[in-house]
Amino acid sequence: MKAGVVMRLRGLIRKESLQILRDPSSIAIAFLLPAILLLLFGYGVSLDARHIKLGIAVEQPSAAASSFTTEFSNSVYFDPRVFSTADAAQTALAQEKIDGFVWLQSDFARRLAAGQDPSIGVYVNGVDANNARIIENYVQQSWAIWRSSQLAASGAKDPIPIAIEPRIWFNPAVSSRDYLVPGLIAVIMTLTGALLTALVIAREWERGTMEALMVTRVTMLEILISKVLPYFFLGLGGMVVAVIIAVFLFHVPLHGSILVLTLSASLFMLASLGMGLLISTIAKNQFVAGQIAIITTFLPAFILSGFIFDIGSMPWPIKVFTHIVAARYFVAILQSLFLAGTVWSVILPNFLALVVMAIVFLGAARLAARKRLD
Repeated sequence: MKAGVVMRLRGLIRKESLQILRDPSSIAIAFLLPAILLLLFGYGVSLDARHIKLGIAVEQPSAAASSFTTEFSNSVYFDPRVFSTADAAQTALAQEKIDGFVWLQSDFARRLAAGQDPSIGVYVNGVDANNARIIENYVQQSWAIWRSSQLAASGAKDPIPIAIEPRIWFNPAVSSRDYLVPGLIAVIMTLTGALLTALVIAREWERGTMEALMVTRVTMLEILISKVLPYFFLGLGGMVVAVIIAVFLFHVPLHGSILVLTLSASLFMLASLGMGLLISTIAKNQFVAGQIAIITTFLPAFILSGFIFDIGSMPWPIKVFTHIVAARYFVAILQSLFLAGTVWSVILPNFLALVVMAIVFLGAARLAARKRLD
């Protein structure tokens, strides 16, 4: 590299670094925005159901019915409320005072004493389909646990002599937070990286300093490099903050390699910065560039990255479209590194995809940037 190019790059990078120090908004986007969004979504978004308002309609009180009701009272998943009739419980369900109810009919204790398997009715509010499935599964598990304990206490044999011993890998506590937080990091860093560079070139155009740069000997490639490098390290700093919050505040385990995490984050940050540069080069207006960055990066990353919605369940045209969303690959890498470890069969294909995405977006930004005023 020629000495003149090195000197120009050094001067441009120094100029951009001083601009970052003088402009608190860039530091806020890099450090405060990831922390605030991670705290907001980390505490606010959960796929776990806790303290479900469950009604229990007991038509004929008995020791068995009381024992079964206690099973729900001792669970962290339920806040049970006892009704004397199924009609009263149904009315409460219609008024949304409860999320569902279990119906113990009048012959519940008699059938149980006779050695027969008593049937119970389970009614759930299906407006929220996901919550309804969770409640149904929780009730079935509670019934199975209580029935097994009753059979063991009476010395009777289980009519189905099968002992199921589940083994849950990678997320033994089945905590949605452990699953969601790594994906949140990817989604948030998509927005952060794109916003950091979406405003820089547009700001130069608005302030009239781009014209001053164009009459000098600096090339557009040198301008783009000087924009990427400072914000690259600034974005990685925000990534460090997000990982620290995930591990030490949300207690999400990090089983994978720190080196692989750093390399993957670097590639993803380059892809995000490339998206921002492309937007900034085309828009030439900070407000427009910021709006485009939010719409074209944050929303696709939130919906189409597999962070919450399963990609395999999407229609095939949408599934194909997800391949151009860089966050999809970073989400897969982060979930593997945090929960499973350094699983190369998962990490390597997504790592290579990030390499391609970084090259494509940075290359597109370079092609879109012209040292011309029109």
